[in-house]
Amino acid sequence: MSEREPQIDGHCDPRFTAVRAAFEENFRERQELGAAVTVTVDGVTVADLWGGWADQARTRPWERDTLVNVWSTSKGPVALCAHILADRGLLDLDAPVAVHWPEFAAAGKEKVLVRHLLSHRAGLSGLREPHAFAELCDWEVTTRRLAATEPWWEPGTRSGYHALTYGHLVGEVVRRVSGLRPGAFLAREVTGPLGIDFAIGLPETDAVRAAELTHRRSATGGEQAALSGRLPPAALAALANPVVGAAEANTPMWRAAEIPAANGHGTARAVAALYGIFAGLGTYAGRRVLSPEAAERVREGQGSCHDLVLGAGFRRETEIGLGLWLSGPHGSYGPNPRAVGHDGFGGSAGLADPEAGVSLGYVMNRMGPHIADDPRKMALVDAVYDAL
Repeated sequence: MSEREPQIDGHCDPRFTAVRAAFEENFRERQELGAAVTVTVDGVTVADLWGGWADQARTRPWERDTLVNVWSTSKGPVALCAHILADRGLLDLDAPVAVHWPEFAAAGKEKVLVRHLLSHRAGLSGLREPHAFAELCDWEVTTRRLAATEPWWEPGTRSGYHALTYGHLVGEVVRRVSGLRPGAFLAREVTGPLGIDFAIGLPETDAVRAAELTHRRSATGGEQAALSGRLPPAALAALANPVVGAAEANTPMWRAAEIPAANGHGTARAVAALYGIFAGLGTYAGRRVLSPEAAERVREGQGSCHDLVLGAGFRRETEIGLGLWLSGPHGSYGPNPRAVGHDGFGGSAGLADPEAGVSLGYVMNRMGPHIADDPRKMALVDAVYDAL
């Protein structure tokens, strides 16, 4: 297998040969190293492809069960945990966070609502005090500091991407309500019963299956902007306190920790399944996970705006629902503006389009410089909708 002609394995329905062509083109034209993509339509898998290398040295082929850190694509499953609790009447999305997490009321946050956490509107895009990598990996330290800190902007008024804090914020509410952190809750309620190969953090027994992430340190957008002084404080806190990238994500410390905003590990098949719950309006593989009303609530837009963290890089307005981003007029998740999804730092993505019945999971190990809408992902999304 040469660098330009990787071995592609898996299957693809004849109707979706354009997806296979786009996947292959990502290796030829877009510097893919190792990757996988899975597409389902009305719950039926129409494409399940993988290929390339699981390591930078090209000694390990990407296998059917290769796992990889998917960064912020993890946020969709975290939101799912909260919506399951809300669907059961255990969590009120319009209640103050402090109802469940009393310490959170400090520093003027007594009126912050659970929906503000889900929609990146809590004003807590990052911490004000320096927060080291090892501290980020410590659940108690991170949640205690988030409870004590002051918001960067008036909560509920604007979105500002909570890149690393999202999972601890939503996750601590999940823990206070259910008694379980989101990783254990997701395993008990969803991935375990449905046999979905996805975990928040990575069990040591699965480390041998993990792909090695790669990217140039110079490609870390948050770090570049921080060094050049271009980031406002709320964005600097979100993207560079601490700075994390491939080097950190390949460490045993990162893999063993629970950082729900960013260290979910899974296959493309698993991502397509988790986002398939939203595409199926709460049903996956014949099993109901959410009521249709609860699944619909996930894509309840919270107001379009220039995101206070990502605004300069996006140069466009975006809209977040209650845990997922709306495709909107720019088509991040296909032509249906009400389709939803989430991208991960460097390229990965999950997509859910209930109207078309489509879910997609795309994972890879060579990280690009894009926060969202990586050209490799967009080529695959376009191919899916061209085939429908």
